[in-house]
Amino acid sequence: MILPVILSGGSGSRLWPVSREHHPKQFLNLHHPEHSLLQEAALRLANVEGVARPLLVCNEEHRFLVAEQMQAIGTSPLRILLEPCGRNTAPALAYAALVAQELQPGSQLLVMPADHVIERPADFAEAVRQGSGLVTDGFLVTFGISPSSAHTGYGYIRQGEPLPDGGFSVSAFVEKPDEGRASQYLASGDYLWNSGIFLFDTERYLAELAEHAPDILEACRQAYAGRSEDFDFLRVDANAFAGCRSESIDYAVMEHTRHAAVVPMDPGWSDIGAWDAIHALKSKAGEQGNAVHGDVMLYDTQNSLVRSESRLVAAVGVEDLIIVETDDAVLVAHRDRAQDTKHIVTQLKAAGRSECQSHQQVYRPWGHYRTMVLADGFQVKEIVVSPGAKLSLQMHHHRAEHWVVVEGTARVTQGEHPGDPSQVKSFLLSEDQSTYIPLGTVHRLENPGVIPLRLIEVQTGTYLGEDDIVRFNDDYGRS
Repeated sequence: MILPVILSGGSGSRLWPVSREHHPKQFLNLHHPEHSLLQEAALRLANVEGVARPLLVCNEEHRFLVAEQMQAIGTSPLRILLEPCGRNTAPALAYAALVAQELQPGSQLLVMPADHVIERPADFAEAVRQGSGLVTDGFLVTFGISPSSAHTGYGYIRQGEPLPDGGFSVSAFVEKPDEGRASQYLASGDYLWNSGIFLFDTERYLAELAEHAPDILEACRQAYAGRSEDFDFLRVDANAFAGCRSESIDYAVMEHTRHAAVVPMDPGWSDIGAWDAIHALKSKAGEQGNAVHGDVMLYDTQNSLVRSESRLVAAVGVEDLIIVETDDAVLVAHRDRAQDTKHIVTQLKAAGRSECQSHQQVYRPWGHYRTMVLADGFQVKEIVVSPGAKLSLQMHHHRAEHWVVVEGTARVTQGEHPGDPSQVKSFLLSEDQSTYIPLGTVHRLENPGVIPLRLIEVQTGTYLGEDDIVRFNDDYGRS
């Protein structure tokens, strides 16, 4: 049995301003028009023989995004494993292996990052089939991509001796090279790009971790011992997991094991690491090498990526540029410097600015909201509540709210005290109707209908921060 482990961590900082900390690249439709990168990763498993329901590993903050996106494509994960904090791939996979040991003993773990593109899933499935035989022979398998250029943004794997059942032993893992060394690697024919995709036996991985990084395994065992389950979500002890050192599987295990093997493959792979990778996937020679998305007009422009999210973007007489527009930020970069976008995110974090964390449209387990106006003393939001969903029963100390229904039907619960039903009333609002929620009043918003509920919320008060919420009851475990 092959048990897929989809790693949905990371913030995608090199794809800012579209990718943000609270809604990173794996949840975005950057390749397929109808599916996010995470959904693509789950869907490509249909091509793999003998595959079980996947385990997904994600940050606690992204749990409802993961669950919603899996539900949208009809995938039911075996479990969604929540990380209280990011600790890189070696601890994440130790966590997954401990779960697999209990729920799916004897399985082979197919480790896939959620943010990769594979354009030929059948070729990927064939490589997995070949790798599975090597795992049976006792190897820890990584998959190497046949390089098409002297790329400096990837790590490399040097192939060793060919193995009887296919693939090669691993001679060395090599850090991201400079341009000169990358050209030498390409010319030699002995090197592959490191895809970050792995396949190994559950027990073998835990044994190798015990040998080469016992502190990581012990920290993860302690964290797993303090686990708790909430529907399909599984949480580990936060303090024990936070005490684990952050390390990649490459450094913790693969560079030290005597049993590493690599299977070369060419399935149309890209790690979508930065905007230059998007350009390479989307650019077309017949359109002067440009890749465009959204409301874009070009004149005398070549070899550029121009992406619009909210308004018209025009480019005249430029080449080799990355231009990305969202409703609150614009990025302009030379295509050769796309990897350096992460430095802007670092500056935004240092300045305490929100543009590195979230968009003006913010996703919640019940739907989403978008800030339309924010000024001293008042704020205007568009709120969309999914059919059958409801917000928490809550109260605010510093703001009052006016709600106007634009589309759908709202059920409003409103009263003075949540513990006294006689003081709480519930009523329906339809399109063009409104209500007022005074400061300090307990309230709840619900969509009882079958279409999305859309309303305009006007907040007034001395403080309008999202942390001014006292939750008394919540369907999503946040109270």
